Amino acid sequence: MDNKRGKGLSFAKRIYAPRIIGSGFGGIGLMAALYPLDRSAWVWVLLLINAFAWPHLAYQLSSRATYPYRAERRNILIDSLCGGFWAASIQFNPLPTVIIVSMMMMHNVAAGGPKLLLRGALAQLAGALIASLLFGIAFTPHTTSLQVYACVPVLILYPFAVGMVSYGLAITLAEHKRTLSTLSRTDSLTGLLNHGYWKDLLQLSFLKCQENHSTATLVLIDIDHFKNINDTYGHIVGDSVLRQLSKELKNNLRAEDLAGRYGGDEFCVILPNRSLAQTTEIMERLRHVFANFQYCDEPDLNVSLSIGLATCRPEFLHANMWLNEADKALYIAKNTGRNKISVGAADTLPESVLSGSSG
Repeated sequence: MDNKRGKGLSFAKRIYAPRIIGSGFGGIGLMAALYPLDRSAWVWVLLLINAFAWPHLAYQLSSRATYPYRAERRNILIDSLCGGFWAASIQFNPLPTVIIVSMMMMHNVAAGGPKLLLRGALAQLAGALIASLLFGIAFTPHTTSLQVYACVPVLILYPFAVGMVSYGLAITLAEHKRTLSTLSRTDSLTGLLNHGYWKDLLQLSFLKCQENHSTATLVLIDIDHFKNINDTYGHIVGDSVLRQLSKELKNNLRAEDLAGRYGGDEFCVILPNRSLAQTTEIMERLRHVFANFQYCDEPDLNVSLSIGLATCRPEFLHANMWLNEADKALYIAKNTGRNKISVGAADTLPESVLSGSSG
């Protein structure tokens, strides 16, 4: 209900300014068309209320309603009813009548599409019928120069107001679309790329390496005994560990490096234009920082990482071969003591680097 109310209030706010401009400047054109007809004083009072007070009253009615959207749609139908009433009251003077009909059509279509357009048309007919019963049916075939000039402001300003509202709505929708697109690519817990989107980027990175004969290293990271962390300290602490690892990844990687959450406690990184030695140095630094991190709520909690590395090699026929090589390296790290870095079978590192990553 709160969500619907919020949307309804936004709807009412969008319509508020166009209604002020349309009613106010449209009222000036109606006054010029009504003046030669010598209508009663109550008609002029009603016109002034409709032109200058009604937009503010309509906004108050919708903004204070339990369901603002429904209230605003009723207000729009009242606009149409009044439009039909004034068209008949000025004896269907051509220019003001065309402006009234076109304004109502634009307003109704923009606010509610074909359905509201039809209901608005029926409301205009009802308003015209009421005015015809009060004043009789008549037709003024000519529009004077004064009446033309009186209609010019609304002809310019009302479409401008509707256009600005539409532009603002388009900008908002574009921002929402970008937000949704980001959410569809991002893991909600860690803020890293999610599994599906990261796999797509893995394919693109692989193709780029093959086409440009460039270098890239793939990293798979596993939090050692993560299930035990959840079972012993609870899932809240487990989630904190996952977020901390994602934070350390962001702190240690470049903007062009692609980090994602591959599974429950597995993370993956693609490092373009990084050699195996460079990547090992980065991952060793990450492993060391993470192993020495202190959790204030659980001071006895110690966390370690097992890491597998693989470079993109020309003999790989597809991206999955690259991923499998890194997965095998991770398997070796996990099955030879954990808390270490291992590399794929086809990759080799200098002894000095290997001894530094043995944990």
